[in-house]
Amino acid sequence: MHIVIVTGLSGSGKSEAMNVMEDMGFYCVDNLPPALLPKFVEVCSSSQGALDKVALGIDIRGYKFFKDLNESLRFMEKNDYKFDIIFLEADDNTLVRRYKMTRRKHPLALEDNIFQGIQRERAMLEELKQQSGYIINTTNMKPSDLKDEINNIFKEGKEKTNLIISVTSFGFKHGIPIDADLVFDVRFMPNPYYIEDLKEKTGDDKEIRDYVMNSNQSVIFKEKLQDMIEFLIPNYIKEGKNHLVIAIGCTGGRHRSVTIANLLYDFLKDKGYRVFKKHRDYTLK
Repeated sequence: MHIVIVTGLSGSGKSEAMNVMEDMGFYCVDNLPPALLPKFVEVCSSSQGALDKVALGIDIRGYKFFKDLNESLRFMEKNDYKFDIIFLEADDNTLVRRYKMTRRKHPLALEDNIFQGIQRERAMLEELKQQSGYIINTTNMKPSDLKDEINNIFKEGKEKTNLIISVTSFGFKHGIPIDADLVFDVRFMPNPYYIEDLKEKTGDDKEIRDYVMNSNQSVIFKEKLQDMIEFLIPNYIKEGKNHLVIAIGCTGGRHRSVTIANLLYDFLKDKGYRVFKKHRDYTLK
């Protein structure tokens, strides 16, 4: 029997994750009180294979969350029930924005202070996060990205790593991303902004990519950047890092940074890494 516990921060995408699990053929139960977990697992175990794939959504809404859940997990370990824990999270700004868009109240927010509610929840869930086999940061993910990530985790025969890589382009005039682990400045590259026919295009356009990369400095930088990142990733994995944010910056975040971010994303994707990309500023002027 395959048991998957889906948990994490409110607003991080647990409902979407449960939908993905259901599409994968898991019998899904959302918001199960942790105290009922042992009994539910016993029922599934005695179903003679009818419930051999089960996904349980558990979150902070229960008042006795940690006490009951920890006891239930110890019960499952003691009785040799095999289970995986997927923990979903996102950065504070993303969670606040999602709550404002849905106009829902955070379960731990006092006087509608969403940010303080998020901080309380992070502290309460930290122990559970450390116990999780898979940590997914959904900050830069679309629902389709989350679906691909979960499918990738449970793909048979593929070596799994807990590191997610986010490649983000940005403009220095709009500020450095606060969650960046590695920041690379590509303002030394040829700038299409000063070419009238290219000014309004972005690094997603072939004309911009060709212009930026038609330089020995750009080609050498790309190769050295790829070598460095490929060297660093196994070391981050060894140290237990679960989310690596690589930020590529130019002046406005529209041309050069987008070009290099796209090339680095393609390189890492071809290498088989779990990688996502986001162009933060290329719609800004």
